[in-house]
Amino acid sequence: MSAPPRADRFLRLPEVLRRCGLSRTTLYRKIDEGTFPRQVTLGLRCIGWRESELDQWAECPSSYRSPEMSDPG
Repeated sequence: MSAPPRADRFLRLPEVLRRCGLSRTTLYRKIDEGTFPRQVTLGLRCIGWRESELDQWAECPSSYRSPEMSDPG
């Protein structure tokens, strides 16, 4: 019997910047271009990124396309 899937963790901006090695300005520019995962609102003044989406980006940063940007519909 396999273990249940782990819940996705949300990472805050300092951890995201540390993991990806981008500057804050570059990170937000890449989000606008659709080449970096979009942040998720966690509360009134709180945002985070899904760890699974960052892992997917890290596998191949040059070919990553945000699902919202790649959907033509």
